[in-house]
Amino acid sequence: MKLTIQELYDKLYDNLGPQGWWPAENPFEIIIGAILVQNTNWRNVEHSLNNLREKTQFDPDKILALDMETLQTCIQPSGFYKNKSKAVHSIFHWLKEHDYDFKAIDAMYVERLRNELLALPGIGPETADVLLVYVFEKVVFIPDTYTRRLFKLLGHAGSDSYKGLQEAVELPADFTPEHAQEFHGLLDEFGKLYLSPKGVKGETFLDAYFVGRD
Repeated sequence: MKLTIQELYDKLYDNLGPQGWWPAENPFEIIIGAILVQNTNWRNVEHSLNNLREKTQFDPDKILALDMETLQTCIQPSGFYKNKSKAVHSIFHWLKEHDYDFKAIDAMYVERLRNELLALPGIGPETADVLLVYVFEKVVFIPDTYTRRLFKLLGHAGSDSYKGLQEAVELPADFTPEHAQEFHGLLDEFGKLYLSPKGVKGETFLDAYFVGRD
């Protein structure tokens, strides 16, 4: 039996509880965290965020005022710190051009917003979608690595690629931005608890729905 997206959401929520993602003090911290978490784990990101919090309190003008060497030093625990520093610098310059007004940015670009984000250095599809969901409060499905592993186990088409799964999955029509945020947090929490590149770790509450499992 195949789960609908709503049924999957409900089972994850009932078993794991509310996740409250993305953990941050303001949208600027979310933006930085979304860039820093690329190719690393959240524990490393927290070290970098703590460094930046001390230096800037996540004030966007203070972040832009940091020289590149200081920014790189703050970001270093997250790895790839040179590229990630360029990405942070670039997106904050872009935001400043729009007076850090997220609603105005959304109104200006509308359907082109994702492409505008993707045009910025260091912003790939997953990071762009995280920003759409958590900063611009859009209803978007984020098929990150953990999610693709789970959806492959559940027998969903397109689960071998980010774009493929995103095109294959349609979120419920009544999903709100809060639902989209919670769904992403729940999928990642399930992945952290039960999924690895080698397969499923132990028994899970979704075992009955995994393809090829009784």
